[in-house]
Amino acid sequence: MTDSPAPQDPLAPATRVVALGREDAPGAQVGAPLVLTSTYRAGGDAVYARTANPTWTAFETALGSLEGGDALVFASGMAAVAASLSLVPHGGVVVAPDSAYNGVVSTLAAREAAGEVEVRRVDVTDTGAVVTALDGASLVWLESPTNPLLEVADLPAVLGAARERGVLSVVDNTFATPLLQRPLEDGADLVVHSVTKYLSGHSDVVLGATVTAPTDAGRALRERLLTHRVLHGAIAGPLEVWLALRGLRTLHLRVERAQASAAVLAERLRAHPAVERVRHPGWGAIVSVEVAGGADAAERAADATRVWVHSTSLGGVESQLERRRRIPTEPLAVPENLIRLSVGIEDVDDLWRDLDQALRSVL
Repeated sequence: MTDSPAPQDPLAPATRVVALGREDAPGAQVGAPLVLTSTYRAGGDAVYARTANPTWTAFETALGSLEGGDALVFASGMAAVAASLSLVPHGGVVVAPDSAYNGVVSTLAAREAAGEVEVRRVDVTDTGAVVTALDGASLVWLESPTNPLLEVADLPAVLGAARERGVLSVVDNTFATPLLQRPLEDGADLVVHSVTKYLSGHSDVVLGATVTAPTDAGRALRERLLTHRVLHGAIAGPLEVWLALRGLRTLHLRVERAQASAAVLAERLRAHPAVERVRHPGWGAIVSVEVAGGADAAERAADATRVWVHSTSLGGVESQLERRRRIPTEPLAVPENLIRLSVGIEDVDDLWRDLDQALRSVL
Protein backbone atom coordinates (compact mmCIF):
# COMPACT_ATOMS: atom_id res chain seq x y z
CA MET A 1 0.00 0.00 0.00
CA THR A 2 1.23 3.49 -0.83
CA ASP A 3 -0.15 6.03 1.61
CA SER A 4 -1.19 9.50 0.57
CA PRO A 5 0.42 11.60 1.90
CA ALA A 6 3.59 9.87 3.13
CA PRO A 7 4.07 9.99 6.93
CA GLN A 8 7.00 12.40 6.61
CA ASP A 9 5.05 14.97 4.59
CA PRO A 10 4.82 18.33 6.43
CA LEU A 11 1.04 18.42 6.56
CA ALA A 12 -0.91 19.58 9.62
CA PRO A 13 -2.42 16.91 11.89
CA ALA A 14 -5.91 18.04 10.87
CA THR A 15 -5.05 17.04 7.31
CA ARG A 16 -3.25 13.83 8.17
CA VAL A 17 -6.13 12.40 10.22
CA VAL A 18 -8.21 12.59 7.05
CA ALA A 19 -5.62 11.59 4.45
CA LEU A 20 -3.41 8.86 5.90
CA GLY A 21 -4.05 5.15 5.72
CA ARG A 22 -5.73 4.94 2.33
CA GLU A 23 -4.46 3.58 -0.94
CA ASP A 24 -3.20 6.06 -3.52
CA ALA A 25 -3.74 4.33 -6.86
CA PRO A 26 -6.03 4.80 -9.87
CA GLY A 27 -9.41 3.25 -9.16
CA ALA A 28 -8.70 2.70 -5.46
CA GLN A 29 -11.51 3.26 -3.02
CA VAL A 30 -11.29 6.50 -1.02
CA GLY A 31 -11.96 4.77 2.29
CA ALA A 32 -9.53 2.21 3.69
CA PRO A 33 -10.57 -1.38 2.90
CA LEU A 34 -12.22 -3.61 5.48
CA VAL A 35 -10.47 -6.96 5.04
CA LEU A 36 -12.26 -9.89 6.69
CA THR A 37 -10.15 -13.00 6.35
CA SER A 38 -8.41 -15.55 8.55
CA THR A 39 -6.26 -16.98 5.75
CA TYR A 40 -4.03 -15.75 2.93
CA ARG A 41 -2.79 -17.53 -0.18
CA ALA A 42 0.84 -18.56 0.04
CA GLY A 43 3.55 -16.43 -1.53
CA GLY A 44 2.59 -13.01 -0.21
CA ASP A 45 3.75 -10.91 2.72
CA ALA A 46 0.89 -12.02 4.99
CA VAL A 47 0.95 -15.59 6.25
CA TYR A 48 -1.98 -15.72 8.66
CA ALA A 49 -4.49 -13.23 10.04
CA ARG A 50 -3.01 -13.32 13.53
CA THR A 51 0.11 -11.69 12.11
CA ALA A 52 -1.16 -9.17 9.56
CA ASN A 53 -4.22 -7.46 8.13
CA PRO A 54 -4.38 -4.54 5.64
CA THR A 55 -7.01 -2.81 7.80
CA TRP A 56 -4.61 -2.84 10.74
CA THR A 57 -1.88 -1.41 8.51
CA ALA A 58 -4.06 1.50 7.42
CA PHE A 59 -4.92 2.47 11.00
CA GLU A 60 -1.36 1.97 12.25
CA THR A 61 -0.01 4.17 9.45
CA ALA A 62 -2.34 7.01 10.38
CA LEU A 63 -1.79 6.82 14.14
CA GLY A 64 1.95 6.36 13.76
CA SER A 65 2.18 9.50 11.67
CA LEU A 66 0.17 11.52 14.18
CA GLU A 67 2.40 10.43 17.08
CA GLY A 68 5.61 10.58 15.06
CA GLY A 69 6.44 6.88 15.34
CA ASP A 70 5.43 3.32 14.49
CA ALA A 71 2.07 2.10 15.76
CA LEU A 72 0.69 -1.33 16.60
CA VAL A 73 -3.03 -1.89 17.21
CA PHE A 74 -4.16 -4.25 20.00
CA ALA A 75 -7.42 -5.90 21.02
CA SER A 76 -7.96 -3.41 23.87
CA GLY A 77 -6.26 -0.67 25.79
CA MET A 78 -5.43 -3.20 28.50
CA ALA A 79 -3.88 -5.50 25.89
CA ALA A 80 -1.60 -2.63 24.91
CA VAL A 81 -0.85 -1.99 28.60
CA ALA A 82 -0.04 -5.67 29.19
CA ALA A 83 2.25 -5.76 26.17
CA SER A 84 4.07 -2.64 27.38
CA LEU A 85 4.50 -3.95 30.92
CA SER A 86 5.82 -7.24 29.51
CA LEU A 87 8.99 -5.26 28.74
CA VAL A 88 9.80 -5.15 32.48
CA PRO A 89 12.13 -7.99 33.52
CA HIS A 90 11.19 -10.27 36.41
CA GLY A 91 12.02 -8.45 39.64
CA GLY A 92 12.33 -5.11 37.85
CA VAL A 93 11.32 -1.79 39.37
CA VAL A 94 8.40 0.19 37.91
CA VAL A 95 7.90 3.86 38.78
CA ALA A 96 4.22 4.76 38.40
CA PRO A 97 1.72 7.43 39.49
CA ASP A 98 0.01 6.86 42.83
CA SER A 99 -3.23 7.72 41.04
CA ALA A 100 -3.70 6.55 37.47
CA TYR A 101 -6.03 4.51 35.28
CA ASN A 102 -7.29 1.75 37.57
CA GLY A 103 -6.50 -1.01 35.07
CA VAL A 104 -2.83 -0.07 35.24
CA VAL A 105 -2.94 0.35 39.03
CA SER A 106 -4.58 -3.07 39.46
CA THR A 107 -2.18 -4.78 37.05
CA LEU A 108 0.86 -3.40 38.83
CA ALA A 109 -0.56 -4.30 42.23
CA ALA A 110 -1.23 -7.88 41.11
CA ARG A 111 2.25 -8.27 39.65
CA GLU A 112 3.79 -6.77 42.77
CA ALA A 113 1.82 -9.16 45.01
CA ALA A 114 3.07 -12.06 42.90
CA GLY A 115 6.66 -10.94 43.40
CA GLU A 116 7.15 -10.18 39.71
CA VAL A 117 7.93 -6.47 40.01
CA GLU A 118 8.60 -3.78 42.59
CA VAL A 119 6.43 -0.67 42.24
CA ARG A 120 7.52 2.79 43.36
CA ARG A 121 4.45 5.01 43.49
CA VAL A 122 5.00 8.73 43.00
CA ASP A 123 3.18 12.04 42.77
CA VAL A 124 3.80 12.94 39.12
CA THR A 125 3.57 16.66 39.92
CA ASP A 126 6.66 16.36 42.17
CA THR A 127 9.31 16.20 39.46
CA GLY A 128 12.18 15.90 41.90
CA ALA A 129 10.61 12.92 43.65
CA VAL A 130 9.89 11.21 40.35
CA VAL A 131 13.47 11.69 39.16
CA THR A 132 14.83 10.34 42.46
CA ALA A 133 12.60 7.26 42.15
CA LEU A 134 14.10 6.51 38.72
CA ASP A 135 17.43 5.37 40.18
CA GLY A 136 17.73 1.63 39.58
CA ALA A 137 14.30 1.41 37.91
CA SER A 138 13.50 -0.62 34.80
CA LEU A 139 10.47 1.36 33.55
CA VAL A 140 8.61 4.56 34.33
CA TRP A 141 4.89 4.71 33.54
CA LEU A 142 3.41 8.17 33.13
CA GLU A 143 0.03 9.74 32.54
CA SER A 144 -0.19 13.47 31.92
CA PRO A 145 -2.81 14.51 32.73
CA THR A 146 -3.56 11.66 35.13
CA ASN A 147 -6.85 9.81 35.26
CA PRO A 148 -9.01 11.14 36.94
CA LEU A 149 -7.16 13.73 39.06
CA LEU A 150 -5.84 15.54 35.97
CA GLU A 151 -2.39 16.11 37.41
CA VAL A 152 0.23 17.24 34.89
CA ALA A 153 3.79 15.91 34.85
CA ASP A 154 6.83 17.74 33.53
CA LEU A 155 7.29 15.22 30.73
CA PRO A 156 10.47 16.66 29.16
CA ALA A 157 12.23 16.72 32.55
CA VAL A 158 11.14 13.26 33.66
CA LEU A 159 11.67 11.62 30.28
CA GLY A 160 15.08 13.22 29.94
CA ALA A 161 16.08 11.92 33.37
CA ALA A 162 14.81 8.46 32.47
CA ARG A 163 16.88 8.41 29.30
CA GLU A 164 20.01 9.49 31.19
CA ARG A 165 19.51 6.56 33.58
CA GLY A 166 18.64 4.00 30.94
CA VAL A 167 15.08 3.65 32.24
CA LEU A 168 12.43 2.69 29.68
CA SER A 169 9.69 5.34 29.57
CA VAL A 170 6.01 4.82 28.69
CA VAL A 171 3.41 7.59 28.42
CA ASP A 172 -0.32 6.90 28.25
CA ASN A 173 -1.49 9.62 25.85
CA THR A 174 -5.18 8.69 25.80
CA PHE A 175 -6.45 11.90 27.43
CA ALA A 176 -4.31 14.30 25.40
CA THR A 177 -4.36 12.53 22.02
CA PRO A 178 -1.50 13.25 19.57
CA LEU A 179 -3.27 16.48 18.60
CA LEU A 180 -2.49 18.05 21.99
CA GLN A 181 0.68 16.22 23.06
CA ARG A 182 3.33 14.08 21.35
CA PRO A 183 5.36 12.33 24.06
CA LEU A 184 7.84 10.76 21.64
CA GLU A 185 9.03 14.27 20.81
CA ASP A 186 9.59 14.86 24.53
CA GLY A 187 11.80 11.78 24.77
CA ALA A 188 9.38 8.93 25.55
CA ASP A 189 10.33 5.45 24.38
CA LEU A 190 6.76 4.24 24.05
CA VAL A 191 3.27 5.74 23.86
CA VAL A 192 0.10 3.85 24.78
CA HIS A 193 -3.49 4.61 23.79
CA SER A 194 -6.89 3.31 24.64
CA VAL A 195 -8.19 3.63 21.08
CA THR A 196 -11.64 3.02 22.55
CA LYS A 197 -11.66 6.64 23.69
CA TYR A 198 -10.87 9.76 21.63
CA LEU A 199 -9.18 8.11 18.66
CA SER A 200 -12.26 6.11 17.66
CA GLY A 201 -14.57 8.59 19.38
CA HIS A 202 -17.97 6.94 19.07
CA SER A 203 -18.18 4.52 22.02
CA ASP A 204 -18.60 1.53 19.72
CA VAL A 205 -15.24 -0.27 19.73
CA VAL A 206 -12.75 -1.64 22.26
CA LEU A 207 -9.15 -1.28 21.03
CA GLY A 208 -5.68 -0.25 22.15
CA ALA A 209 -2.42 0.78 20.52
CA THR A 210 1.26 1.34 21.15
CA VAL A 211 3.57 3.71 19.29
CA THR A 212 7.37 3.47 19.34
CA ALA A 213 10.01 5.93 18.18
CA PRO A 214 11.33 5.69 14.58
CA THR A 215 14.84 4.83 15.80
CA ASP A 216 16.82 1.61 15.99
CA ALA A 217 15.92 1.29 19.68
CA GLY A 218 12.29 2.07 18.92
CA ARG A 219 12.12 -0.50 16.14
CA ALA A 220 13.60 -3.12 18.47
CA LEU A 221 10.89 -2.30 21.03
CA ARG A 222 8.23 -2.57 18.34
CA GLU A 223 9.46 -6.05 17.42
CA ARG A 224 9.15 -7.15 21.05
CA LEU A 225 5.63 -5.74 21.26
CA LEU A 226 4.70 -7.35 17.94
CA THR A 227 5.94 -10.72 19.18
CA HIS A 228 3.85 -10.29 22.33
CA ARG A 229 0.77 -9.46 20.24
CA VAL A 230 1.19 -12.52 18.04
CA LEU A 231 2.05 -15.03 20.77
CA HIS A 232 -0.60 -13.80 23.23
CA GLY A 233 -3.30 -13.48 20.59
CA ALA A 234 -3.96 -9.86 21.57
CA ILE A 235 -5.16 -9.04 18.06
CA ALA A 236 -7.85 -6.61 17.05
CA GLY A 237 -10.89 -7.45 14.95
CA PRO A 238 -10.65 -5.84 11.49
CA LEU A 239 -14.16 -4.38 11.76
CA GLU A 240 -13.30 -2.62 15.01
CA VAL A 241 -10.10 -1.23 13.50
CA TRP A 242 -11.95 -0.06 10.39
CA LEU A 243 -14.47 1.75 12.62
CA ALA A 244 -11.63 3.30 14.62
CA LEU A 245 -9.98 4.59 11.46
CA ARG A 246 -13.27 6.06 10.32
CA GLY A 247 -13.61 7.72 13.72
CA LEU A 248 -10.06 9.04 13.53
CA ARG A 249 -11.01 11.07 10.45
CA THR A 250 -12.96 13.52 12.66
CA LEU A 251 -10.57 13.54 15.63
CA HIS A 252 -9.42 17.10 15.02
CA LEU A 253 -12.96 18.49 14.90
CA ARG A 254 -14.13 16.50 17.92
CA VAL A 255 -11.17 17.44 20.11
CA GLU A 256 -11.38 21.09 19.09
CA ARG A 257 -15.09 21.30 19.97
CA ALA A 258 -14.90 19.25 23.16
CA GLN A 259 -11.86 21.13 24.48
CA ALA A 260 -13.50 24.51 23.89
CA SER A 261 -16.65 23.40 25.69
CA ALA A 262 -14.64 21.92 28.58
CA ALA A 263 -12.95 25.27 29.16
CA VAL A 264 -16.33 27.01 29.34
CA LEU A 265 -17.79 24.42 31.70
CA ALA A 266 -14.75 24.41 33.98
CA GLU A 267 -15.00 28.17 34.40
CA ARG A 268 -18.72 28.03 35.20
CA LEU A 269 -18.29 25.11 37.58
CA ARG A 270 -15.74 27.06 39.65
CA ALA A 271 -18.56 29.39 40.71
CA HIS A 272 -21.15 26.68 41.35
CA PRO A 273 -22.40 26.39 44.96
CA ALA A 274 -22.50 22.58 44.80
CA VAL A 275 -18.87 22.23 43.69
CA GLU A 276 -15.99 22.22 46.17
CA ARG A 277 -13.16 21.89 43.67
CA VAL A 278 -12.68 21.88 39.91
CA ARG A 279 -9.76 20.01 38.35
CA HIS A 280 -8.85 21.04 34.81
CA PRO A 281 -5.30 21.58 33.51
CA GLY A 282 -6.38 24.38 31.15
CA TRP A 283 -6.48 22.12 28.08
CA GLY A 284 -8.12 18.89 27.03
CA ALA A 285 -11.74 17.84 27.28
CA ILE A 286 -11.80 16.14 30.69
CA VAL A 287 -12.91 18.03 33.80
CA SER A 288 -13.13 16.54 37.29
CA VAL A 289 -15.21 18.11 40.07
CA GLU A 290 -15.56 17.39 43.77
CA VAL A 291 -19.17 17.75 44.84
CA ALA A 292 -20.22 19.29 48.15
CA GLY A 293 -22.02 16.78 50.32
CA GLY A 294 -19.72 13.80 49.80
CA ALA A 295 -20.07 10.56 47.89
CA ASP A 296 -23.86 10.32 48.18
CA ALA A 297 -24.39 13.80 46.76
CA ALA A 298 -21.96 13.12 43.91
CA GLU A 299 -23.71 9.85 43.04
CA ARG A 300 -27.13 11.49 43.08
CA ALA A 301 -25.90 14.34 40.89
CA ALA A 302 -24.51 11.88 38.34
CA ASP A 303 -27.85 10.08 38.29
CA ALA A 304 -29.83 13.30 37.78
CA THR A 305 -28.55 14.28 34.31
CA ARG A 306 -30.52 13.92 31.07
CA VAL A 307 -28.03 15.03 28.40
CA TRP A 308 -24.90 13.75 30.12
CA VAL A 309 -24.64 9.95 30.05
CA HIS A 310 -23.85 8.31 33.40
CA SER A 311 -21.31 5.69 32.25
CA THR A 312 -17.81 4.30 32.62
CA SER A 313 -15.87 5.68 29.70
CA LEU A 314 -14.74 8.88 28.05
CA GLY A 315 -13.72 10.42 24.76
CA GLY A 316 -16.94 9.78 22.85
CA VAL A 317 -19.06 12.27 20.94
CA GLU A 318 -21.53 12.12 23.84
CA SER A 319 -20.73 13.78 27.17
CA GLN A 320 -20.27 11.26 29.96
CA LEU A 321 -19.85 11.53 33.71
CA GLU A 322 -19.16 9.17 36.59
CA ARG A 323 -18.29 9.17 40.28
CA ARG A 324 -15.05 7.27 39.93
CA ARG A 325 -14.87 5.77 43.42
CA ARG A 326 -17.97 3.71 42.69
CA ILE A 327 -15.46 1.46 40.90
CA PRO A 328 -13.98 -0.86 43.59
CA THR A 329 -10.48 -0.82 42.08
CA GLU A 330 -10.21 2.97 41.84
CA PRO A 331 -7.14 4.28 43.73
CA LEU A 332 -7.87 5.53 47.25
CA ALA A 333 -6.13 8.80 46.35
CA VAL A 334 -9.24 9.69 44.33
CA PRO A 335 -11.77 11.56 46.52
CA GLU A 336 -15.08 9.81 47.16
CA ASN A 337 -17.00 12.83 45.89
CA LEU A 338 -15.09 13.24 42.62
CA ILE A 339 -17.05 13.13 39.37
CA ARG A 340 -15.08 12.81 36.14
CA LEU A 341 -16.66 14.68 33.24
CA SER A 342 -15.83 13.73 29.66
CA VAL A 343 -17.08 16.63 27.56
CA GLY A 344 -18.50 15.67 24.19
CA ILE A 345 -19.55 17.68 21.17
CA GLU A 346 -23.08 18.71 22.12
CA ASP A 347 -24.17 22.34 22.50
CA VAL A 348 -22.26 23.72 25.46
CA ASP A 349 -25.25 25.57 26.90
CA ASP A 350 -27.36 22.41 26.85
CA LEU A 351 -24.54 20.63 28.68
CA TRP A 352 -24.34 23.42 31.24
CA ARG A 353 -28.07 23.58 31.93
CA ASP A 354 -28.23 19.83 32.44
CA LEU A 355 -25.19 19.77 34.71
CA ASP A 356 -26.34 22.82 36.66
CA GLN A 357 -29.77 21.35 37.41
CA ALA A 358 -28.24 18.01 38.45
CA LEU A 359 -25.82 19.68 40.84
CA ARG A 360 -28.48 21.99 42.29
CA SER A 361 -30.73 18.99 42.93
CA VAL A 362 -28.32 17.76 45.65
CA LEU A 363 -27.84 21.07 47.48
